[in-house]
Amino acid sequence: MTTTAPAGLDFSIPPHLQPILERVRAFVTQDALPAEQRIADPADVLASWDVVEALRDRARERGIYTPHLPEQWGGLGVGVLGMALISQECGASPLASLGLNAMAPDEGNMHTLLIAGDEGQLETWLRPLAEGRTRSCFAMTEPDVASSDPTNLGTTAVRDGDEWVLNGRKWCITGADGAAFAIVVAKTDDDATKGHRNYSLIIVPTDTPGWRIVRHPQWLGSDVPGGHPEIALQDVRVPIGNLLGGEGEGFAIAQRRLAGGRLAHAMRWIGVAQRALDLSAKRLLERRAFGKELARHQGLQFMLADSAMDLYASRLMVLHTAWKVEHGMPHRQEVAMTKTFVSEAFGRIADRAVQMHGAAGIAMDLPIAGIYADARAARIYDGASEVHRMVMAREVLKLAAAGESTRQACGDVG
Repeated sequence: MTTTAPAGLDFSIPPHLQPILERVRAFVTQDALPAEQRIADPADVLASWDVVEALRDRARERGIYTPHLPEQWGGLGVGVLGMALISQECGASPLASLGLNAMAPDEGNMHTLLIAGDEGQLETWLRPLAEGRTRSCFAMTEPDVASSDPTNLGTTAVRDGDEWVLNGRKWCITGADGAAFAIVVAKTDDDATKGHRNYSLIIVPTDTPGWRIVRHPQWLGSDVPGGHPEIALQDVRVPIGNLLGGEGEGFAIAQRRLAGGRLAHAMRWIGVAQRALDLSAKRLLERRAFGKELARHQGLQFMLADSAMDLYASRLMVLHTAWKVEHGMPHRQEVAMTKTFVSEAFGRIADRAVQMHGAAGIAMDLPIAGIYADARAARIYDGASEVHRMVMAREVLKLAAAGESTRQACGDVG
């Protein structure tokens, strides 16, 4: 039996990524996981931000800081596939990605600026963000419309001389409290024939008059630095030069951002789900019921097996999709399938973990309950599962209507 991978199909870790992954694993186990004990209140990481700063210093020392950025911006330039592997490791601790400065929304905003920013915008906004001197947010979702359809968004940006004047409301804006700036999705035209081409991205410094945090709703799932507040924009004036990309290109740029963002979330979910399974297996080996270890009860063994299968399928989907993105191949269908499947697999794994832990699974001061809450939210943000299923089905039907096999819409590998 040969141990050599078939030509053109290689599941080994690329040699240049192997030492990076080893350093990331060491960072997670030796730095990030122990640092969780030094966070005074997990619901308010900003109150213990010195812990995050110390982790970032350790990441710099280990040579793994901002791995997602190109080398000229202080990163490692590992690409989408490399970040898929790194993020799976970081998912084991909520502090790991923060420590690498590779956590949403900042990671996504860095990519967005690289995609569409001009030289001045990169120096003004990306440089301090990459160096960890500022935080940011991405303001898209709104409270009064179904934001899964971006053509519903009501926030407007009207040109007045050499300024944009923004008015509207946003909510569930991750990281907004304390962010230095927001990338705001706003309606810059009102032509019914243009659809999503009415929308643009505009950089708004959060100290601009008229930008106001209205309230901090309580959300299901983990808290992040800066929360997920509701924002009011009232006659917010910013320079015309704060337009990111071209006018009417907001949706196209956001789609490029969200493809990577959805994958990044899926990568981290795999790491969190793996931690839930590890904790569950350990518990089953340590506890006894009805005269034997829990691990010897077949019903619980089946739960472990089902979670292992979910993780295996999730890893393969993420890595294949990342590979397609990195090689410039069509990937919209694969991103939709990956985001949907992995978010739902995460939920199944978390649910089984709760059951295997019993009362400890619903204790909010222990990790499993928090993982469970995070898993439920995963099916909502960055596109609800139902919306992604609409995208998937549309592609299947398009091929069928053309008299072709639907294979290309099913993650075809060749």
